[in-house]
Amino acid sequence: MDKDYSPLTLATIRALNDKLYEKRKSAALEIERIVRDFNNAGNTTQIRQLLKVLGQDFALSSNPNSRKGGLIGLAATAIALGKETTEYIPELVRPVMACFNDADSRVRYYACEALYNVVKVARGSVLPYFNDIFDGLSKLAADPDQNVRNGSELLDRLMKDIVTESSSFDLVTFIPLLRERIYTKSPFARQFLVSWVTVLDAVPDIQMLVYLPDILDGLFHILGDPNQEIKKMCESTLGEFLKSIKESPKKANFSHMVNILTAHSQSSEDLIQLTAVTWLKEFIRLSGRSILPYTSGILTAILPCLAYDDERKNLLFDADNKKMIIEVSKTVNNSLMKLITAEDDSDINEQPDSSEPAEDSASRQTVEKLALPSVIDVLSKHLLHNSTQTRLSVLRWIYHLHMQIPNKMFQHVEELFPVLIRTLSDPCDEVVLRDLEVLAEISSSAAGRRHSIQLPEHIKNLSVAPPGSMNIYFIKFMLSLMNLFATDHQLLDDRGSFIIQQLCLLLNAEDIYRTLAEILLKESDLKFASHIVQTLNTILLTSKELFELRNRLKDLKTEKCCSLFVCLYRSWCYNAVATVSLCFLTQNYKHACDLLQKFGDLEVTVEFLTEIDKLVQLIESPIFTYLRLQLLDVEHNHHLMKSLYGLLMLLPQSDAFRTLLHRLQCIPNLQQMHMPTNERTKKSEVALRPHVKQINFADLLQHFNSIQKQLLLVDRQPTPRPKEIS
Repeated sequence: MDKDYSPLTLATIRALNDKLYEKRKSAALEIERIVRDFNNAGNTTQIRQLLKVLGQDFALSSNPNSRKGGLIGLAATAIALGKETTEYIPELVRPVMACFNDADSRVRYYACEALYNVVKVARGSVLPYFNDIFDGLSKLAADPDQNVRNGSELLDRLMKDIVTESSSFDLVTFIPLLRERIYTKSPFARQFLVSWVTVLDAVPDIQMLVYLPDILDGLFHILGDPNQEIKKMCESTLGEFLKSIKESPKKANFSHMVNILTAHSQSSEDLIQLTAVTWLKEFIRLSGRSILPYTSGILTAILPCLAYDDERKNLLFDADNKKMIIEVSKTVNNSLMKLITAEDDSDINEQPDSSEPAEDSASRQTVEKLALPSVIDVLSKHLLHNSTQTRLSVLRWIYHLHMQIPNKMFQHVEELFPVLIRTLSDPCDEVVLRDLEVLAEISSSAAGRRHSIQLPEHIKNLSVAPPGSMNIYFIKFMLSLMNLFATDHQLLDDRGSFIIQQLCLLLNAEDIYRTLAEILLKESDLKFASHIVQTLNTILLTSKELFELRNRLKDLKTEKCCSLFVCLYRSWCYNAVATVSLCFLTQNYKHACDLLQKFGDLEVTVEFLTEIDKLVQLIESPIFTYLRLQLLDVEHNHHLMKSLYGLLMLLPQSDAFRTLLHRLQCIPNLQQMHMPTNERTKKSEVALRPHVKQINFADLLQHFNSIQKQLLLVDRQPTPRPKEIS
């Protein structure tokens, strides 16, 4: 034997190299005896020589039986040294650790056994090597051999006991390793890692909460493990962490964890999503306004969670969990919204608190500042979400922001405005109504009066200006609404009345009608203009929302009311029947007669007759009760009767014809119809409505003729033939 294996005897060397465990065991007992003798004699040189032989020549040998012999020999040495083991930790631990990666599973098992014996004797003295031991154990926990895993579990439990009882455990150097290992995919390694996190968190002297941001993401990944035992184990650990945060919120680094939570709130795994949104709920409650800079990320995660429709086809998705996710998400959404107040509408340095140091005030306000551009971006994108509940929540957010921070919101209104206009085409009435509330708030906000926008050239030439209670965005809103109806006639037919009626509730009906009428004066598409006038007229005559406006127009008691009538009249001329109905509404019966005389020059179409038919039905409705009662006073309503007979002459002998004829037959003293109106009657009418005489009806009639001629030319234009494909 060339090598020097002293102080081992030749027999001991042979026994250590033997393939039989019993012989290696007897050699270990001999080594144990030798080491005790050396230790009692204080012969450290021989002990180190022996450790060198066992650690290098045996434990690192190419012969697996020699490696096994070296490991059992090192374990025997540690047992013999007892408390003196602390002097030889490197020589004992390093060779054993090297065998953790051995290709032979039996060698790996004996390495676990050997290190267990070393650690059992050395206790806290091995902690300087804790990271290496932990690294090895994390790999052995996923070992394909069950015996190796069993051996590593025994060593793992012993290491946990030592760490728990030790006051010198170095958590700072351990966390980077834990952060790296926690992303393992192995279920055994995951179970091993979660168990360690749980043990460390339970030690009072170890502040795991401080380092939670380093491992939180990894724990959420483990929470998605298909193994139910691991899932429950991780859920329990996260629950304990959340409990600790609630008890000691000052120790938690909310800002470093909130982005992790927002990412996992978008998980397709129900438990991960529920856990993440639950944490967010508590974070908002505990951290308050300091969470505001992360609003956009939270909204990105929370808004899709508000959907009631199950868009995910995940067979593992639990309906109860889904319901909980929705409820918790609502709480998160509402709590976050409440954090934004009117105080946020001022700039950071606008009104510093004189009682607070300038540096602290600036720092605090910077931390609490809402990142509005990113929030607007998130809201704009989610306004196109396929979930109705998500879209509604987005609109509530935009409305809340406009109410609380209007000055800041108007800096971004150009970005939001087109999306809000498109949302008027939403299939859900509730979404459209909420959208109208937002647009109405933008149009009437005092903050908007400090802003100016570029209007189209053809509008600039009109006397279109925002009414006193509105801002320039009211004009833009009305223009955009008209453009939307012009490009989507189906929307006008299906939802036009609903949109206009709701707007008249939210804003001033007179402002809306006056502005739309002024815009229509420059409408180049005359057919569309006729269509929209017909819609606006029907709403004006039938909608309960416009009751007050109808009354003002009916009486025309003020100059302003007369001005509104003229304004509407000029645009109503795009639709002849609507113009007559406006005259009926405003009791301008003589002018109605003049208009009906002009109907003989118009092209009578089925659509035209249908509109007259509808007008007859309206005359029979409660709206025109006053008009029907005026028929009893034949002497003073000569032009009313004449105009009704004019309508009768226009109608074919249909149901509408018979209805109107029957009504006219109920009029007493029909012969009075031919009696001219006397001076007393004229004076009476003028006395009742002095401002009406200021209206230039001749000019209005001329305008009507001009518009109708334009419409006639459009109707007679030949439809362009489609181009032939060559």
